[in-house]
Amino acid sequence: MPPGQRVDPYRNFNFLVEIEGLAVGSFVECSGLGSTTEVIENPEGGVTTILKMPGRTSYSDITLKWGLTDSQVLWEWRQQIIDGNVVRKSGSVVVFDLAGSREVARWNFTGAWPSKWEGAAYSAKGNDIAIETLVLTLEKLSRV
Repeated sequence: MPPGQRVDPYRNFNFLVEIEGLAVGSFVECSGLGSTTEVIENPEGGVTTILKMPGRTSYSDITLKWGLTDSQVLWEWRQQIIDGNVVRKSGSVVVFDLAGSREVARWNFTGAWPSKWEGAAYSAKGNDIAIETLVLTLEKLSRV
């Protein structure tokens, strides 16, 4: 890239969530991509400062929101967990360029299972889309 060339950030609305083996509609929101590494404090004798070392890494839950449709695919996956049949799946969160034609970023997650489902809020005074929420708990997240 030539020096001084402007690089615009990608927009947050042009994304796709893929979950293995599930045909799901468009999500209106995907949040929670993240990781945290524990900090282990290690005091050493004769040293006046505490050394800090990385410990175990954990990954944040991913929250997905979508407009209510006739599809029960995500509900059925959640019901399997409730019934004691833990089915873990892998998937990806993919970001596209502004034209929607080129993939520009991808995060792959593995070992995911739905730990929470939340139905839409209804109001006789509103005209918003009914939004369902699913929280995925996962074992690993990586950017590729």
